[in-house]
Amino acid sequence: MPRFRSAMLPLAFVLLTTGCQTAMSTQTDTIQPPPETLAVPLKFAVHNFGAACYNTLSCSVVYNHKQFAPFSIDKPSPPPPSPDYRKNWDAGFIGIENFPSPAIVQWTSLDGAKHESKVDMAKIFKEQLIWHKVPKSDMADFYSGPVAGEPDIFLEVNDHAINVFMWMLIPTKTEQVPGNKLSYGRDDRFLVWTHTY
Repeated sequence: MPRFRSAMLPLAFVLLTTGCQTAMSTQTDTIQPPPETLAVPLKFAVHNFGAACYNTLSCSVVYNHKQFAPFSIDKPSPPPPSPDYRKNWDAGFIGIENFPSPAIVQWTSLDGAKHESKVDMAKIFKEQLIWHKVPKSDMADFYSGPVAGEPDIFLEVNDHAINVFMWMLIPTKTEQVPGNKLSYGRDDRFLVWTHTY
């Protein structure tokens, strides 16, 4: 059973969008992973999930039978709170087995257009690869077995766009910030899929 993460880990790492109503959108906007991801393929069988809505008049995100819109679905959602707002995201619904049915996203953009899309995580992540930018030479041993851990997957609705991000902490052999003893790892946030409606 998926479970809610009750608190953020205390370890701090420095981390390196008119028209009328749209129909269900097809997914053709996948982005290629970094070369390091393909060179050192790390697989996942379980993932964590979160979602946020910005610059909408209404917004609903349903995934794995749960409503993820953080505001009332029939009320406006504000713009992002700061330029670096994504660093504060938390994919707090954890332990979801790969993969539930597609996320159903229904929203009204700021121009009043209504949109609906099925965002299929099984298709986006068909290779079940954890995206990362850590070369093998700097990757610390941190797992054994067929899978490497539970990455965070995050769906963002922002006016006319949907963006899907992924990240996971990958331990490293070296400090990512020289002199910072808490920087033996990277959890870069990758834009994996995007579509403008």
